[in-house]
Amino acid sequence: MDKEKQILDYIKMNPYISQQELSSKVGLSRPTVANYIANLTRRGEIKGRAYILREESSIICIGGANIDRIARSNQKVNFHSSNPVKINESCGGAARNVAENLSRLRCNTSIMTCVGDDKEGNWILNEIKRQGVDVSQVWVLPTERTGIFTTLLDITGESVVSMDDMHIYEQMTTSMFEEKWSYIVSSRAVFLDTNIPKECISYLIKRCADEQIPVYMDPTSAAKTRKLPLRLDGVELLLPNRVEAEILADMKIDSIEDCQLACEKIRERGVKKVIITLGDQGAYYSSSEECGHLPSFLTDIVDTTGVGDAFSSCAIYGTMNNESLYSACQSGLAGAALALQTEQSICTSLRPEKIYEVIQEYSR
Repeated sequence: MDKEKQILDYIKMNPYISQQELSSKVGLSRPTVANYIANLTRRGEIKGRAYILREESSIICIGGANIDRIARSNQKVNFHSSNPVKINESCGGAARNVAENLSRLRCNTSIMTCVGDDKEGNWILNEIKRQGVDVSQVWVLPTERTGIFTTLLDITGESVVSMDDMHIYEQMTTSMFEEKWSYIVSSRAVFLDTNIPKECISYLIKRCADEQIPVYMDPTSAAKTRKLPLRLDGVELLLPNRVEAEILADMKIDSIEDCQLACEKIRERGVKKVIITLGDQGAYYSSSEECGHLPSFLTDIVDTTGVGDAFSSCAIYGTMNNESLYSACQSGLAGAALALQTEQSICTSLRPEKIYEVIQEYSR
């Protein structure tokens, strides 16, 4: 029997097995066993101690995890004046939100981000763990403050102004991701937001393309969209909003026809599939096989925070389950509709069956 397969089988039975014990069982010297394990780790078949076996359904979410502070005005916002508001705090960040959403959709999910060694960082890690997301690859930086996103909502629930303190992500380097590459390469897919430094984004996109790991990307904001490299080969699905798509395609988008041209320009940069979210106008989807526009699922708006992440998560879920881009876009719109109905960054009722229930309801 192949020695490598024997070693994997024994590790599967006992992830804490010692190299000396493996040596006795497979009839090899301990240094030879160590070499086999090093090769398996480098290829991503196992991930460190205890030897964690690769799970084919896993996705790792890389990017932001921060505190969302939402100030909701109970009257029309008056600039240059004091406004009475109700403030709500919750855990947020694009990668964190997507990780939790995908976990609620029953995907095996992990997150790679950084937080400060403070109460906010502890809160985020505890909340992510509570939702079943693996946090073993999170960097806790003792001298940095956990990221904070603050937004002011008007009486309709729309954001008037947003501010983010995300300096902590500037501490992330390509060497940090290189050190964790055996963990990244063991995942079936990678979700990437643009909170991390530009050079890290470029490194991850290229490395994933080289290893044929599909990348799902959310540009996160207009300013951060400019961090993306010119070539986006290996990006399976890109999920910009209208403004981000305008930057990516270097053109103005004023109509559905413009969306089609913008998607073509973005795909020329190497992206396989593009979905442009258009707020209350729905979304436009495009790939080499299919394209089209879907209207939004109309619902009461309680809060718009986290809606884009809900759309991205559900569209990614559909894509990972080999749905057509049309169906994945429908799933995204259903997730967005559910997210609009809650004050939290995450819709706690998000489940695969709930997504399909919403789609069926709006398809009648």
